[in-house]
Amino acid sequence: MKLRLNAVAFAAAALAVGQGAWAGEAEARKWIDSEFQPSTLSKQQQADEMKWFIEAAKKLQAKGVKEISVVSETITTHEYESKTLAKAFEEITGIKVKHDLIQEGDVVEKLQTSMQSGKSIYDGWISDSDLIGTHYRYGKIMSLTDYMAGKGKEWTNPGLDLADFIGTSFTTGPDKKLYQLPDQQFANLYWFRADLFARPDLKQKFKAKYGYELGVPLNWSAYEDIADFFTNDVKTIDGKPIYGHMDYGKKDPSLGWRFTDAWLSMAGTADIGIPNGKPVDEWGIRASPDGCTPLGASVSRGGATNSPAAVYALTKYVDWMKKYAPKEATGMTFGEAGPVPAQGQIAQQIFWYTAFTADMTKPGLPVVNADGTPKWRMAPGPNGPYWKQGMQNGYQDVGSWTFFEAHDANKTAAAWLYAQFVTAKTVSLKKTIVGLTPIRESDIRSSAMTDLAPKLGGLVEFYRSPARVAWTPTGTNVPDYPKLAQLWWKNVAVAVTGEKTPQAAMDNLAEEMDQVMSRLERAGMARCAPKLNKKEDPSKWLSDKSAPWKKLANEKPKGETIAYDTLLNAWKSGKVR
Repeated sequence: MKLRLNAVAFAAAALAVGQGAWAGEAEARKWIDSEFQPSTLSKQQQADEMKWFIEAAKKLQAKGVKEISVVSETITTHEYESKTLAKAFEEITGIKVKHDLIQEGDVVEKLQTSMQSGKSIYDGWISDSDLIGTHYRYGKIMSLTDYMAGKGKEWTNPGLDLADFIGTSFTTGPDKKLYQLPDQQFANLYWFRADLFARPDLKQKFKAKYGYELGVPLNWSAYEDIADFFTNDVKTIDGKPIYGHMDYGKKDPSLGWRFTDAWLSMAGTADIGIPNGKPVDEWGIRASPDGCTPLGASVSRGGATNSPAAVYALTKYVDWMKKYAPKEATGMTFGEAGPVPAQGQIAQQIFWYTAFTADMTKPGLPVVNADGTPKWRMAPGPNGPYWKQGMQNGYQDVGSWTFFEAHDANKTAAAWLYAQFVTAKTVSLKKTIVGLTPIRESDIRSSAMTDLAPKLGGLVEFYRSPARVAWTPTGTNVPDYPKLAQLWWKNVAVAVTGEKTPQAAMDNLAEEMDQVMSRLERAGMARCAPKLNKKEDPSKWLSDKSAPWKKLANEKPKGETIAYDTLLNAWKSGKVR
């Protein structure tokens, strides 16, 4: 009888080891041998890292944590996390993760609701670092710097290696503390059909007409010339219309991203200074010298949202879309316009997100060669005539893990474990290959990415170059991203339809931004609330030394281009271009 009881107990123990909540080492080995390859870590190093997660999760399960809920926008990287890595995390640690995928606008709305109520809907959020100014000022979001050194120290992976993350400068507040942990990032670059640009007949015709080489445009003048050339001179490729530009213009919230994602800075609206211009940033908001206090958006308050450079940027956006893009473009949203270049009738696009890379490399597409290499390439976007050396070059999206200060401590700890898991070196290289949104220097420099580079159209070369730090997310001058971002699309839309001139549209936008910041000033914030400058004659502020910049006598200087191979060599030698 005793032997039988021992046998039953042994069988029960074996079952617990095989299926129990904390029996994760065997499961970890299974995932390491299959899904978690390639990795910059050896399999033993991966196993050691997973063992730490297993032990940490045991402590949280002992505290009663069985399940957590997190949320992110719907992109390929987050789909991989939700469908694959969440399952791996549960099997390895025993903690179940409900990883919701919703639209970006819904993430911002739910986050805003949680901040207003003081109760977080989710245990963890992947929120764009564009909200760093909001998170810092309201005091509702946890400082990860403080957490990792204090109550979160025992829940922080010894192998996290923050120095290896390439986007932490974008998730750091004016107090130099880290508020968000990067999970994925992608840049807004220039996209072009390298096969068409290399055709001798087209190169000859272009040079004969414009007097310089057909190549990657360095300024907006060249971009405009190339757009006109393909639309009105080349006209067709293989019997189908070819367009020199692609964009979108429907009155829709996504139209706001088209501008807040650094369109004004590409034209040269902001001040010199990385990441966002100081004291005037790429939204045109002036802040105090320490970057803490927003002082105004309109030129009459020292801002640049309705400055000559900003009006120029909006004017070019409208003109190019109407002259050089397919006629359907003005009625498209961001999501509808995104797949169009892959259809083969777009020669170049100035405003293109590298998040589309995976979708643009699928076999059989008109823009992909038979051997799987792309006919297209990506490159730094050209600069407008107001742009000066040392300014932000363009936008980079950095979706980052974000946690509420006042949330349940054990749930926060478990969500922090999951955040570290999906960004850990054990899984990050494979996640980068799946979603093509790199976050770690070690992954970018890996042999696996070197092997993939020929099929990714310049993505690897860009992220290995110093250029990547000149493409930055929305900065800390923006005191309340949700409230201010929603003003942009409605004002831009009336310029697209012709209801208002670009100047009138930007004047209204600047005034509305000042009104919102004035309300924030009266309502108060935990720190660094806006304190608007008094209105003065705009001529006091317009200058040729700093933003807001005076109107240029010539907004179309001669076009300049660079050969793509020359650009790649510049990146390899440590130059932006």
